[in-house]
Amino acid sequence: MLAFSAGAINAMALLTFTNNAVSHVTGTITQAMSALTVVNHHASFYLLSIVGCFFLGAVTSGMIIHNEALRLGRSYGTALFIEAVVLYAATYYFYHHKMTGELLASFACGLQNAMIATYSGSVIRTTHLTGIVSDLGAALGHMISRRALNLPQLVMQGSILLAFSAGAFVGAKVLNIVGMVALLLPATIVLCASIGYMLMLRRQKTT
Repeated sequence: MLAFSAGAINAMALLTFTNNAVSHVTGTITQAMSALTVVNHHASFYLLSIVGCFFLGAVTSGMIIHNEALRLGRSYGTALFIEAVVLYAATYYFYHHKMTGELLASFACGLQNAMIATYSGSVIRTTHLTGIVSDLGAALGHMISRRALNLPQLVMQGSILLAFSAGAFVGAKVLNIVGMVALLLPATIVLCASIGYMLMLRRQKTT
């Protein structure tokens, strides 16, 4: 669900305003440095602001979760609820064609990406795919070399890849149909994930 929503958010950001990515920072930093070479300080400052908001989102996640390894019982529900609220606020600014929407969306992605970094020894990133594609490629090389594969890890990473891709496709489609309010879709998905997680924890405490 989170990878799907991140794919949708990034697609919507790339297709609006100044066509900037918000779910990862590599390309954004490259653009910022390129802008500096032509003395476009305004563009460089704005691009670095997107990176800064992603960083602040990660800081917020660290303050709430306290640990990057996935374990039920941690405050994921709170982090997801904050992310959902930020995405609803971003929707407002997207609708009014304000670039603040991009900054808020980047903050939300940074918060989400830092929530869970490892699970069962595997690195998990839900807002970008570079590491996952690299890991899947390495796994294919291992298979060709007839080495042992970690099948659960491959299934998980492949699922994240497919979910992010599907989210990007659906996000672009919804944006074309309903316009700037399309960001309500990933915001609602994250909100549902937050509520679902908190209800699950409450049920566990009562049983």
